[in-house]
Amino acid sequence: MPREHFRPKFRTLAAIAMALGLQTASAETQQAKIEPFDGARAMALITEQLRFTPRSLDTAGHQQTIDFIKAELAKTNGKSNAADVVLQRWPYKTADGQSFAMTNIIARFDAANPRRMILATHYDSIVRAYADRTNPNGPMPGANNSASGVAVLLEIARVLSLSPKPAIGIDMIFFDGEEGPKSLGAGDPEWHALGSPYFTAHLKDYYPNAKPEKAVVFDMVCDKDLKLKPEPSSVASALPEVQKFWRAGAEVAPSAFDTRMTAYPISDDHTALAAAGIPSFLVIDFEYDPFFNTTQDTADKCSAASLEAVGRTTLRYLYLP
Repeated sequence: MPREHFRPKFRTLAAIAMALGLQTASAETQQAKIEPFDGARAMALITEQLRFTPRSLDTAGHQQTIDFIKAELAKTNGKSNAADVVLQRWPYKTADGQSFAMTNIIARFDAANPRRMILATHYDSIVRAYADRTNPNGPMPGANNSASGVAVLLEIARVLSLSPKPAIGIDMIFFDGEEGPKSLGAGDPEWHALGSPYFTAHLKDYYPNAKPEKAVVFDMVCDKDLKLKPEPSSVASALPEVQKFWRAGAEVAPSAFDTRMTAYPISDDHTALAAAGIPSFLVIDFEYDPFFNTTQDTADKCSAASLEAVGRTTLRYLYLP
């Protein structure tokens, strides 16, 4: 998820966002009786994914991760709000003729509900730890960068399956290829995401009558020192939803939510969703040096408390009117 140069229009948006009071406490709302999000469970889901490293395109770990996500989602079967799982498959060919088998995993909760929203993350990892000064060709475990978002969504899936249905139907999307055709993410100067643009190019396959009302994308959300800041392109696309989410965060885990904007826009899977006309925002703590895309992006850098902060905030957000 490369960063972009900060542009003047985003400074204006940042000022508007602050003026409207992202951190102002929301009015008391009656939350549904929901199963609690368990940070320890989410941590275990990160550890499981690391067994498949590397999880980059065209590796055994990539397919193992797909199978793992499907198996976890299958655990919702028989519950009051089970997920209907659909695989979106296609071949991707690079400019030099290399071909990859791609798979987006879509889990639909309350599929009959005409109102839809998206919760998304990516499950692929980079192929090597290019940012590691001592071992740039070593494996990049990706505990934070890829596994954390998957863990949050899978634990939310468990919670939703045991809880009353929100007023809006939820589509969880586990995107493939966010790290780009070279599986190097920000280490590739020609980076572009693969799974989310393909999904938006085929929106009518899943939303024949109306686009989803909004989308939230999660990436790098388990850092022990979690500080989540509104991201400028997210504010441009979905300011009211950013405000709503950060207000929920201020109530659930105030130390994890910061109203100061990130210093630059960040490209991620929300970028394609926003370009398709879906109000979309990114939840990310991009300040992860010196571990970002190195061999040190391991589970010991993650925190069950941070995962709970994100998961419980998201659940509060989903049940707000």
